[in-house]
Amino acid sequence: MNELLYLLREPWTFEFMQRALIAAVLVSVVAAVVGSFVILKGMAFIGDALPHASFGGVAIAFALGFNLHLGGAVAALLTALSIGFIARRGSVRYDTAIGIVFISGFALGILIVSTQSGYVVDLFSFVFGNVLGVSWTDVWLTVGLGAFILIAVALFYKELLFTAYDPSMAAATGVPVAAMQYGLLALIGLTVVIALQVMGIVLVLAMLVAPPATAQLLTRRLPPMMAIGALVGALSALGGLYIAWYADVSASAAIVLTATGFFFLAFLFAPGRGLLWQRRFVLTESA
Repeated sequence: MNELLYLLREPWTFEFMQRALIAAVLVSVVAAVVGSFVILKGMAFIGDALPHASFGGVAIAFALGFNLHLGGAVAALLTALSIGFIARRGSVRYDTAIGIVFISGFALGILIVSTQSGYVVDLFSFVFGNVLGVSWTDVWLTVGLGAFILIAVALFYKELLFTAYDPSMAAATGVPVAAMQYGLLALIGLTVVIALQVMGIVLVLAMLVAPPATAQLLTRRLPPMMAIGALVGALSALGGLYIAWYADVSASAAIVLTATGFFFLAFLFAPGRGLLWQRRFVLTESA
């Protein structure tokens, strides 16, 4: 028993692991809450588009000597709002607008990287993430932005929900649909910003989609979906950091694989909706 307790406590005796845990849990919880709307509106592709498009802003900031986080934040927000503008004002669908802006931003980042001499380590840390390297400044920035996002969701929950389910009816009842849609895109952009340092561009999509998708298999209502998704995200962060510590592997990847592991467990065993439950029902009906 003492040995087990030692194994459970050992990683958290190091300050860098404590910082990583705080940042990873908060990012996972915020991503699950915002990701619930992403899943609800069928916008999973935007979770991939914004991180990749923000790489262009990160690259520009690097080339000009500015703060990389600020560059990524500005690019993510501009990308989100541009997607909303093109989809609302033009004659193209959301997924088409997402694809066009995503490709442009990521290509711009690659072009700028190609002009830099040598291997640009600082830039590529944003591609793969470095949760074990977060500073207390990064942690408090994550806490501040994360709190702002969660408070915004709480304050405008009914409007966001109504707009997500039925924008036409929401507009008829006086809900400012355009403002809510732009606001949701901005919140997704901010979530991507705080997740970049922890998860990296490549893995942000997984944390926006996997925990709420897991929750969707367990409940049909949005508030429980957010709560379950946040719990799955937090447990994924904790479990992934344990795996990274004892297996000496990438922490970001371990967190994401833990989250996708929870999804496949729910996919198989979710009561009434899991694959094995459905097969059992079919076999019972045919017997």
